[in-house]
Amino acid sequence: MNSINWPTQFLPGKTDNFVSNEKIISDISINDIWANLVDTSKWESYYDNASNIHIMEHEGSELAFGDRFKFHTFGFPIDAQVMELVEPGTDGVARISWHGWQKDASDPENNLDVYHAFLIETLSENRVRLLTQESQVGKPAAEMAGQTPNPMLNGHQAWLDGLVKASSK
Repeated sequence: MNSINWPTQFLPGKTDNFVSNEKIISDISINDIWANLVDTSKWESYYDNASNIHIMEHEGSELAFGDRFKFHTFGFPIDAQVMELVEPGTDGVARISWHGWQKDASDPENNLDVYHAFLIETLSENRVRLLTQESQVGKPAAEMAGQTPNPMLNGHQAWLDGLVKASSK
């Protein structure tokens, strides 16, 4: 199976918080999942932890490589930029990842730096693997990592569950 392409500064195990969520499902199209994932206008319909989504680079709601966008998630206003975007191809693999951050010059203790990635791949016997992982740096990340249950782990599972449900219609 494929894995996430990590920038060095976000290598899991070297950051303040890391979560990994995965689903393997049958009878669902990688293209349907992709369409619901890259179209930010659909996020709020299946994931209640994302709001106020706005792409800065162009009109429309579909993310493209290099796009800068803003959204609210886990109580944070996040600025983000798409760092990898590989549409589903003949190899049966699709990828999207973004670098996100919250910078507050007046209160650097609340700065947060994240790398969030999705990997979708076609498997044998009409199955699809959907993987999302996020690696975080900063005091808010360390605080979330220490919580039980982990809000990132549960939040990202809700994202995957909602994405699968929306893509199965």
